[in-house]
Amino acid sequence: MKVRSLSLLFVHERPTHIGIVMQSSNGVNSLGSNSCALVPYICQCISCALVPHICQYQCVSQPGGYACVCPDGYQLQAERLCEDRNECESGRYCQADQMCWNYHGGYRCFPRNPCREPYTAIAEGRCACRSDVAACRGLPSSMVYKYMSITSGRTLPADLFQVASTDASSSMIHNFNIVSGNDRQEFYLRSISGRSAMLVMSRPLQGPREAVVDIEMTTHNTALNYRSSAILRLTIIIGAYPF
Repeated sequence: MKVRSLSLLFVHERPTHIGIVMQSSNGVNSLGSNSCALVPYICQCISCALVPHICQYQCVSQPGGYACVCPDGYQLQAERLCEDRNECESGRYCQADQMCWNYHGGYRCFPRNPCREPYTAIAEGRCACRSDVAACRGLPSSMVYKYMSITSGRTLPADLFQVASTDASSSMIHNFNIVSGNDRQEFYLRSISGRSAMLVMSRPLQGPREAVVDIEMTTHNTALNYRSSAILRLTIIIGAYPF
């Protein structure tokens, strides 16, 4: 039998195969090693060793080709990519008094009311300390809890989160500082305007890991000559993979 052409073919089936296709004079094609035995000539099949970067996470050699697989918390997309599975969409993983937060490769359950005495809840994730309560003296007047997720190995520097004051009065002077959670010097604040700043990642964060950063905003009212402060507690969940 005379072989007339030789070409590569991507076979879009599960598991994904790549095989050498050899077309004969009678129009018979062979795809991969599983079907090579059906025709009287030799066909070579491509395995993971020949295409080491074809899969985003892991390639598994199989009879007739290969299959791409993804880690727990991900689902296969376009036969070779890994897409995060949003477990929180089902609403079955966390309790009624908890909020579900999806991150790259998993989920966390956080309390809807994170406030601790002497703070009281004024909204979901927002706590206030009343000035007429003795235990609140010297403490920030409010605390806000926020959550975000990122992948491992992001390009540096990376803007992560913007914090801003809602008061645009010209008599207010705002200052922003990281007061906790930066022992490794992985973050810094970049001023954007007189009333906002950006939290920037300055060193690579490798997951799986959870980082909790406290950012304090102090406000000085020059007209009334008083000072106040508020805390943003930002929980950053770093996934185990760069996708």
